[in-house]
Amino acid sequence: MSTEAGPVDGRESRGTDPPRIVTLTLNPAVDVCWELGHLADVGKNRARVRARTAGGGGINVARGVVQLGGRATAVHTAGREVGGLLDRLLEEEGIDHVSVEINGETREGLVLYETDKRRCYHLVPRGPWTEVNEGMRCLNALQHAAGDASYVVASGSLPPGLPANFYATVARRISESGARLILDTSGPALRGALTERVHLLRCNQNEAASLAGRPVRTFHDARRLNARLLDAGAARVVITALGPLGALCSTGTGHTEVHAPPPGDLLSDAGAGDSMVAALALRLAAGDDVVTACALGVAVAAASVLTAGTAPFDPAMAASILSEVTLRPATGRRPTAP
Repeated sequence: MSTEAGPVDGRESRGTDPPRIVTLTLNPAVDVCWELGHLADVGKNRARVRARTAGGGGINVARGVVQLGGRATAVHTAGREVGGLLDRLLEEEGIDHVSVEINGETREGLVLYETDKRRCYHLVPRGPWTEVNEGMRCLNALQHAAGDASYVVASGSLPPGLPANFYATVARRISESGARLILDTSGPALRGALTERVHLLRCNQNEAASLAGRPVRTFHDARRLNARLLDAGAARVVITALGPLGALCSTGTGHTEVHAPPPGDLLSDAGAGDSMVAALALRLAAGDDVVTACALGVAVAAASVLTAGTAPFDPAMAASILSEVTLRPATGRRPTAP
């Protein structure tokens, strides 16, 4: 059946202001996008700077929320010269943000777009060493910035220096404040957060495979993993993104396959997951059910991969794709962990 989501943007039909989403980025970056015709393995490769943007999971989510007509505040670390540039880029872009100074230098990422092959490469270092007390100052700033926000998004990797269970600490603090946490991370940071029940956990295929111990390529694979995470109490809602297939949305009452339309000419997957999370957070805060919010998330992610480099997705394209997204309740006995 076709999905009938509400408006793509964050404004309600009665004209009220959209809800505000607060995001956390503990390991942000300044992403520089270079463009060249063909990447040669000898000699010089002449490139031009296509864009320079503030990046990192939560910052990208905040940008996506604003693109969809919502309001967002990005809480993030910033260190030294690159951290100062990060702040300036956010201010020039008009994204509301709270910057927490750290001693280490904020990392820089490189997005290389090869126009002849229409191929994109995203290169990112680990990030600066961040002391635990610096992470706690960022968490305090997050709790203060959240105010009466109903949804907080923690997205992206943890920098070296912070313990693997740091997002579990974030989850406890956000729960105590009465907000709901959406978490999107990977590796040890993801596994370290599973002891504390978050409201919504989003995984991509690589993250899902790391938890499952096997490839996660199909809706059946995702259903097995999502059921295991729900049974373990890791989250109230688990969404596993399946690339061009779409996503599986799972709650305690069942699983729904959210099928994306046939993919177009994929240019770059940089930021597609963050765009999906932005749509999820905005529509959940606006009162949509999680399946409807997930349908928009799939459409926005599909629109995002059709843009080159770090270029933002086109909301009009996302609206068009949304009309082709279909929902299919997963039938049969609910699978359990092996």
